[in-house]
Amino acid sequence: MALACGVSVANVYFPQAVTPLIADGLGIAPDAAATVATLTQLGYAAGIFLLVPLGDRLPRRPLITVLLAVTSCALLAAGLAPGASALLAASAVVGAATVVPQLLLPLAAGLASPGRQGSVIGTLQGGLIGGILLARTFGGVLGEQLGWRAPYLVAAGLTALLAVVLGTALPATTPAVRDRYRSLLAATVRMLRTEADLRRSALYQATLFGGFSAAWTALALLLTGPHYRMNAQAVGVLALIGAASMFCAPAAGRRVDRYGADRVNLWCILATLAAAAVLAAGAVGGAVGLAALAGGLLLLDVAIQCSQVANQARIFALRPEARSRLNTAYMTCSFLGGSAGSWLGVRAYARWGWPGVCALLALAAVLALTAHRAARPASPTLHHSTSVDSNSLKDLP
Repeated sequence: MALACGVSVANVYFPQAVTPLIADGLGIAPDAAATVATLTQLGYAAGIFLLVPLGDRLPRRPLITVLLAVTSCALLAAGLAPGASALLAASAVVGAATVVPQLLLPLAAGLASPGRQGSVIGTLQGGLIGGILLARTFGGVLGEQLGWRAPYLVAAGLTALLAVVLGTALPATTPAVRDRYRSLLAATVRMLRTEADLRRSALYQATLFGGFSAAWTALALLLTGPHYRMNAQAVGVLALIGAASMFCAPAAGRRVDRYGADRVNLWCILATLAAAAVLAAGAVGGAVGLAALAGGLLLLDVAIQCSQVANQARIFALRPEARSRLNTAYMTCSFLGGSAGSWLGVRAYARWGWPGVCALLALAAVLALTAHRAARPASPTLHHSTSVDSNSLKDLP
């Protein structure tokens, strides 16, 4: 399931690496070719809101298999597209159908034995991170060697194979509810009002992911600007340091099982504050500044991914029959926070430079910390599914 998460989510990110090749191959402007990646991501966001709630209404194994089959067909259509219009249409379908990871996460949480939900979620999250990190390398290398169509065609084959494997390997599940589709969408929105733990999980991730997006969006401007005068490939190299978060996610899940999601959230918020301080040194330029950027981005990546594990472990423990809708509401808020962070990050950099971006990241962490200190959990988050050991008893007043 972790491998399936990685392969699926890679379909959203590898088009970013072949944008120049698409422009040359189809004879279109670079900004028009960039629309392919944009439409794929917009389709993904729409798919999260419109399709993921069906995980509570339909048996998940056939739903996941059908979505993977649709994704494979759309990738094949994109790889064989005769022009830009066909490619754009196929890309939108690819993004919308590539929501399988957001269906697998609630499914895995339901299959996990008591006391292991955090660990299982962390394992799948590690696969998800690996897919995001390796997608651009996969698309870039294959595209350079065999042309821009090759990544789409290979991805279509891999996704089709994945559909066959998961169609036989996943366990059968019984639908949790029989509500109509419109009611599912309405309940997704309503849960944000009725579930306090869902609201604060969404708030934690929206603020931290917003700061994360601001930093990564402005990073390209910093590296290609007068401080460093590097090319865009340097951003990709720095992105590879986030590979450490792929290995930290399972460890974060085990910490959630042992200490609870709240404590892991606090560690992640404090780590984000520390990352903002380290990243601020990147404004000095040179080798010192570059080392500060590398260290700060590594710390930030680990904090954001581990926070994701803690938040999803918390929300999946709330209402077993509504895990897909809970995840839909949570991920939608996270994406909204990330979009706002990207928008604010560019403007902060234009007005105050890199220190302004770091200040924005610190402000996001402070907002999350304030919410954490003010929160009074409405339920004993995850404690009903975790065991209490002698070490945790020592921390009680």
